Amino acid sequence: MSALPKELIQEIIQENDFRNPGEIMSFLKESFKEVLQEILEAEMDVTLGYPREDLSQKITDNSRNGYSTKRLKSEFGPVQIEVPRDRKGEFEPKII
Repeated sequence: MSALPKELIQEIIQENDFRNPGEIMSFLKESFKEVLQEILEAEMDVTLGYPREDLSQKITDNSRNGYSTKRLKSEFGPVQIEVPRDRKGEFEPKII
């Protein structure tokens, strides 16, 4: 079982024109960072009960309040992410 469809992997290879394993690792590190960032945003959506783009679903007096920078150690090396904050300080990410 593959995490990504073969066609998508081939498309990534074509779009990035990798020339050496270091370029592949850089791509994977950046992809890892982007996936973590999206998971954090989804966790915040769940915590607050509404997506960032749709305030009509907001039923809480809590709201987003910027980001805090956090540096993680990973198998890809250090990765800097932006952890979302909420006004009440209730958001505790589970992924990190």
